[in-house]
Amino acid sequence: MATTAATDRPTAPPPAANVLVVPYPAQGHTIPLLDLAGLLASRGGIRLTVVATPATAPLLAPLLAAHRDAVRELVIPFPSHPAFPAGVESAKGLSPALFGALMVTYAGLRGPLGDWVRARSDGPDRVVAVLSDFFCGWTQPLAAELGVPRIAFSPSAVYGTAVLHSLFRRMPRREDADDEESPITFPDIPGAPAYPWRQLTLLYRTLKDGDEVSEGVKRNFLWNMESSAFVSNTFWRLEERYLSAPLADLGFRRVRAVGPLAPDADAASNRGGETAVAAADMCAWLDRFAEDGSVVYVSFGSMAILHPPHAAALATALERTGVAFVWAAGPTVALPDGFEERVAAAGGRGRVIRGWAPQVGVLRHRALGWFVTHCGWNSVLEACAAGVAMLAWPMTADQFVNARLLVDEAGAAVPVSWGGLSAAPAADEVARVLEGAVCGSGKGRGPWAHVAARAKELAEEAAAAVSEGGASRQELEALVRELRELGSRE
Repeated sequence: MATTAATDRPTAPPPAANVLVVPYPAQGHTIPLLDLAGLLASRGGIRLTVVATPATAPLLAPLLAAHRDAVRELVIPFPSHPAFPAGVESAKGLSPALFGALMVTYAGLRGPLGDWVRARSDGPDRVVAVLSDFFCGWTQPLAAELGVPRIAFSPSAVYGTAVLHSLFRRMPRREDADDEESPITFPDIPGAPAYPWRQLTLLYRTLKDGDEVSEGVKRNFLWNMESSAFVSNTFWRLEERYLSAPLADLGFRRVRAVGPLAPDADAASNRGGETAVAAADMCAWLDRFAEDGSVVYVSFGSMAILHPPHAAALATALERTGVAFVWAAGPTVALPDGFEERVAAAGGRGRVIRGWAPQVGVLRHRALGWFVTHCGWNSVLEACAAGVAMLAWPMTADQFVNARLLVDEAGAAVPVSWGGLSAAPAADEVARVLEGAVCGSGKGRGPWAHVAARAKELAEEAAAAVSEGGASRQELEALVRELRELGSRE
């Protein structure tokens, strides 16, 4: 304990900074922000108050158990809005048409949160900063009213985050209202990329002039550009091009790259809050394969529902090629009649998981060589950390942007299809990609052996980023110092 020179009496240390953490109620957003909260809490000198609603509160249990003295939950009733169905509190199972309505409805927490913070403005629990998901842009004016900085957390790539914000900043439109292939350019992003209209996020493509929800979604992203900084779940060597200089599409704000926020297999097991296939059982099944990198893992994320034509093309290709695979199909994906039975009868070379799969553990098993993925950012980072090359099959949201980053720049992925939800590839094409990936690439042969090798390099770069002295570790420690200093101010 410190002492004063004048009295030589011990003085109490300054109170730990109390940071208000506001996740967005979608699993792919909430989990990485909670992972970051755990890292902040473990550093000391910081307390975190994490906001939840009754339905999302169970996701906080591991964080609260691990950091009882530094983290507490603040459960607030889910707000209501006429554009959003009553009784729904998260994005799980939500139709894409309601994503914008969820964002606008969730902004109804602004009033109750403001009251909670103001009631503690003069005590030891006073909030010194707001750390919130970039789908919670309404926390920016809230923080401004409270006189504290707001840090926007991005669970996406910096590149993808810039593309998203560029849309709402510039509001580009296609020349022909019926042309789904009309190119939309992003002139202020390095390389000035362009994407066909159909590959842009539905949040933007479905905007309606004068509509309350549409205006609320737009305002959300414009508010983010007023935040004091962005913190992104990415790492320098993966996105150096977009981290080297401030981006106009992020309001020229500083971006702290603190990723990958990918936990180890034990910590990740069942963190989705649902009954998982036992990680040990899955590991034992993979142990049966003597050849390293011989198994393909298939997953299209926790929210995506693979359309029947896409599922049929993939299932046919898997049967035709005979590659060993694990397919985390989820409970609702309709697979071709008899597929699961035929796979089970074929010597156990394939396995379909209908529950929540232990993805991190699967990706880090030595037998796993390739990952058929929709290119959701959490899945991308988990594959990068595991050194697993990807077969990119983007469907919607930021997935096309992520896939382009992986295929064209990082060199750690091979495209399966660019058709998205609207066009399923032929089974022959999927089979060609599978055969080219699995046959020999794990041994330094095959047409895409260099992609598999690049994935291994990315794993080394990701590990270095979060290790002592690494770029992501340094950014994390700088963020911790910044928050502690806020707590020490009178």
